[in-house]
Amino acid sequence: MNESVVKTIKHLEQHNIAGYFVKDQKKLIELLTTLIPKGSEVGSGDSVTLEDLGVFEFLRHGDYQFNDKFASGLTSADKRELYLKNFSAHTFITGTSAVTEDGKIYNIDGNGSRIAPMIYGPEQVIIVVGVNKIVPNEEAAVYRTRQIAAPLDAVRLKKETPCVKLGRCIDCHHKQRICNAFTLITGQFIKDRIKVIIVDEVLGY
Repeated sequence: MNESVVKTIKHLEQHNIAGYFVKDQKKLIELLTTLIPKGSEVGSGDSVTLEDLGVFEFLRHGDYQFNDKFASGLTSADKRELYLKNFSAHTFITGTSAVTEDGKIYNIDGNGSRIAPMIYGPEQVIIVVGVNKIVPNEEAAVYRTRQIAAPLDAVRLKKETPCVKLGRCIDCHHKQRICNAFTLITGQFIKDRIKVIIVDEVLGY
């Protein structure tokens, strides 16, 4: 564990947010097996990190009631129903835009389906990030998210926003804009409701 990771976990825990560090995908899945009760309902946010680490496949084939928003044939109404079910799920698992060394979690979201359950609802929230998502402070979190992560995500989602062409955010007002909701989680009333798992890899955007 490098100094940045140690500092981040220390400050997360001071804010009632649990911090974990794992070396790779295998160790991550082992940890998730201990954190998520068998047979429990699990919701998820859209996450390249979770996809790359095989977390969605783990949930689909494990002993869980997985609210799989990526299942084929789902309509917009079906997805909305799953988003609402996530509020009452035992576990909500997701990625995030950035985690600061002083223990804050920063997100930008398009429709709020990822950040809303992080703030309220599920009994526990598990956030999985690569070491590349750790930044020194809130200012760096905003920069990283708006100028690096959001343009890459807009490309992935096949949007026609200016950032797709420019490779950077210009705070546009395009109808397909994905930067609609900004949140900074600085702590929790319920100790360890939110758990941040840092994987020793470069993951996601």
